Amino acid sequence: MNICVFLSAADLDDRYTRPARAFAELLGKGGHTLVWGGSESGLMKVVADGVSASGGRLVGVSVDFLAHVARADADEMVIAGDLGERKALLLARSDAIVVMVGGTGTLDEATEILELKKHGKHTKPVVVLNTEGFYDGLKEQFRRMEAEGFLPLPLSDLVFFAEDGAAALAYLEESAGTR
Repeated sequence: MNICVFLSAADLDDRYTRPARAFAELLGKGGHTLVWGGSESGLMKVVADGVSASGGRLVGVSVDFLAHVARADADEMVIAGDLGERKALLLARSDAIVVMVGGTGTLDEATEILELKKHGKHTKPVVVLNTEGFYDGLKEQFRRMEAEGFLPLPLSDLVFFAEDGAAALAYLEESAGTR
């Protein structure tokens, strides 16, 4: 399965890198392909290293102004002209999406993917990997949106919140019928 992962390119504390590395190893050992922003820095590097070292493939989708930090040894690297094209390519190249810890770029990617799913533009499973409760506030906000009628479909049809990488991958494999 081609699994798109949205995540930070920042260097982060071990409480985030350790679970990210464990999730990456699960992806690689499962024979999955990581589709990601292509960066050779921060958490993106940690996950790409883990997937690669565990036998998975790497498909990077960078953007022209970040091409200088793109991973040179990816199995495939695509350079998009802008962030909109990058997000479209990431979605097109993936069978499923996982949102890991990150900043505004990660949040932008996640909300666009969820908006497209809400409008029926894709049916790919989306998982928010809630490492160390990072997305507890977002989960609560989504619950409020659902309760107050802002979501035209049940929250459970839109996104799955997983507390660890094993639960995230199990959900994706079950959704894809590979489990």
